[in-house]
Amino acid sequence: MIQSKNPPRVSLVGAGPGSKDLITIRGLKVLQNSDAVLYDALAAKDLLDEIAKDVPKIYVGKRCGKHFAKQEEINQLLVECAFNYGHAIRLKGGDPFVFGRALEEVSYVESFGIPVEVIPGVSSAIAVPSGQGIPLTQRGVASSFWVMTGTKRDGDFSEDLKLAAQSSATMVILMGVRKFVDIAQEIKKYRGELTPIALVQNGTLKNEACIIGTLSSAEILFESVDVSMPGIIVVGNVVSEHPSFFEDEIQRVLHSAI
Repeated sequence: MIQSKNPPRVSLVGAGPGSKDLITIRGLKVLQNSDAVLYDALAAKDLLDEIAKDVPKIYVGKRCGKHFAKQEEINQLLVECAFNYGHAIRLKGGDPFVFGRALEEVSYVESFGIPVEVIPGVSSAIAVPSGQGIPLTQRGVASSFWVMTGTKRDGDFSEDLKLAAQSSATMVILMGVRKFVDIAQEIKKYRGELTPIALVQNGTLKNEACIIGTLSSAEILFESVDVSMPGIIVVGNVVSEHPSFFEDEIQRVLHSAI
């Protein structure tokens, strides 16, 4: 291992929800002063243009069960890059501490005596619904929201999803696109079938797509979903605030009646 002239250190940088210009000013400054970068699948590729050409850029993405590098390998790469180059950046989509396994990386890197800094990012759980005009909280409608994953590692639904479904809170479900219909059916056990639901894919990007409806129309909605693309599911009465909710739902009802 070649020792860098620069002291080894690591920064975990939140890249934001997708669009390049939604990274924080601090995150961008740190990125531009990096000596090596390990980036995720959900981090905007345009951000790599902000980094000097001679800085090593290593892809370690994970998407739809396709892992380019295992978490253990990523941990080791971070340490190696810090010793070899100096300031190693771990560029992660959204916020590092929201389902990003960041704490595992921090613990591993610090075990080698390498200092770690975490630069928060704008979480897609909040930014993507907002971009579609869907508020997560609204006076008299929803006073709180839950953010959760669609399923656990064993493929079963998490207890949090079931508990959230029994509340009046807005539900924000990450990494649940492939289980969209199953999730809707599970929530329907506790909420009315006319409860609004939305699925936003490629949030904040030019090819952003949003489908909206109710729990009862989940199967029909899913017919137009590209399961290879990341997405965020939002469930709750706040979804009815989407500009086209009632228009789309009326058209869907009329079409089914024909």
